[in-house]
Amino acid sequence: MPPRVVNWGRRWYLVAWDVGRDDWRTFRADRITPRTPAGPRFAPRGDPEGDAAAYVAGKVSAAAWRHHARVTVHAPAATVLERINPAVGVVEAVDGRTCVLVTGADTLESLAVHLSVLGCDFTVTEPPELVAYLRELAGRYARSTPAATPLAPGAGAPAPVAGSPDEGSSPAACSR
Repeated sequence: MPPRVVNWGRRWYLVAWDVGRDDWRTFRADRITPRTPAGPRFAPRGDPEGDAAAYVAGKVSAAAWRHHARVTVHAPAATVLERINPAVGVVEAVDGRTCVLVTGADTLESLAVHLSVLGCDFTVTEPPELVAYLRELAGRYARSTPAATPLAPGAGAPAPVAGSPDEGSSPAACSR
């Protein structure tokens, strides 16, 4: 008996150990043809990576994406993991203050949304199409707000925000 059947993205997936490949696999339930007899019995195994649903989300989502991205997020991996759904991507810790998000989506617009809701500074390292789209989007946002008004005579410039590039330190980890 396989350990789990998981519902993901309007489909059911069987999570099972493939003895031929000596590894966990996901199988779409609608593509499975039952075999009679069922085959030999086996010793049960624990869930892959401790969570069958997260395993399916990672395997199925990544395979279906049209656009893939690798993004350095200037925040601890634990912070990013709290803010994203496992279907959005895989988070890999780099050090205590930085992680890499391997993600994807059907559209560049969807990728931009995933990144914007993190509330963290990030650097896109690939793909170049996403970099170009984010530059276009940044320009659109900049044009959507009125130009800054000049300061009144005698008023000083605002103090730099702690952690801002103006203060001479690295970017702030995350807002919220």
